Amino acid sequence: MDSIRAKIKRRLQKFIELDVNGLRSHILSIFLSVKETTVDELHANITEKYDISRSAVASMVGYIYSKLGVLRSHKESYKTPIVYSLKEEYEDMIRTALEARPSSSGC
Repeated sequence: MDSIRAKIKRRLQKFIELDVNGLRSHILSIFLSVKETTVDELHANITEKYDISRSAVASMVGYIYSKLGVLRSHKESYKTPIVYSLKEEYEDMIRTALEARPSSSGC
C-alpha cells in the first residue's frame, strides 16, 4: 500500500534528520550490508566506531523495528536471541535516504 510506504519514508527521513553523530545512519547502513543480525552482533560492530552501551543499541533497534517498521524479527526458540533482518521492500528507500542525508553527519 502506497500510503504506508509514504508514512515509513517520512518517519525514516525524520529519523535520519535527527542523527547528530552519525550513529543512526551507521546502524541502518549495517542492516543494509549484513541483512540480518542480533543486538549483540550489532553492538560488537558499532562499538568499533562509537562508544555506546548494549542497552542503547537494543533500544535503537527496538525503535527502528517498532516505529519505522523496516525490520522483521525472528526467534528460533526461547533460548536463542532475536534475529533482526531488513525487509527487502525497504532496502532501496533506506539506501536513498542515507545517500540524501547531509554530509556533515560523520558516517
